[in-house]
Parts: sequence; C-alpha cells; structure tokens
Amino acid sequence: MKKLLFVFMALAGFAFAAEGGSNGEMLLAYSAIAAGIGLGIAALGGAIGMGNTSAATISGMARNPGVGGKLMTTMFIALAMIEAQVIYTLVVALILLYANPFLAVLGL
Repeated sequence: MKKLLFVFMALAGFAFAAEGGSNGEMLLAYSAIAAGIGLGIAALGGAIGMGNTSAATISGMARNPGVGGKLMTTMFIALAMIEAQVIYTLVVALILLYANPFLAVLGL
C-alpha cells in the first residue's frame, strides 16, 4: 500500500505540471469535488448522530415514561445542534463553489 501511495504521489507532479489549462480551472474542479465529498461526509455523520439520539430517547422513554417530555425536549435541542453542524458544512461548501477564497490567493 505504501508503494502504491508513493507512485501516486510521484505521478501527481506530472498531472499538476500539465500545460494548457489554467490553475484556476483545476482549483475550481478540486473545490467542487471537496465540497461534494465534505457535504456527503457531514450528512452521513449527521444522520448517524440523529439516529443514535433518537434511539437513545426512545429507549429512555420506554424505561421511564414519566420523563418523556423532558427527554423529547432535550432530543430536539440535540437534533438542532447536530443539524447545525451539517448546515455549517453546507455554508463552507457554497463558499468554496461560489466565492472561492483560494482564487484570490492565486490572483485569479
């Protein structure tokens, strides 16, 4: 596995040294890929967190129905916090796609 990674890293120089296209186009393409992958990972993590939160709340209400209201309130607050993390990732992805700060660094 280390050898394969070394070969990929060695050949990456040839890919980046290609003549023709500008660096801005490549940067925009990589930003789109990063935004898609980042948002997918954030959505996956948020879905797992929301599922675990809901399962724990249902289990708690089944064990002690008297505290169901407090558990539901706490669950909704936790779900809002989890969803906020996914929305932050969406904001970063939209910034990468539409107002890419890396293009300003390159002067493009």
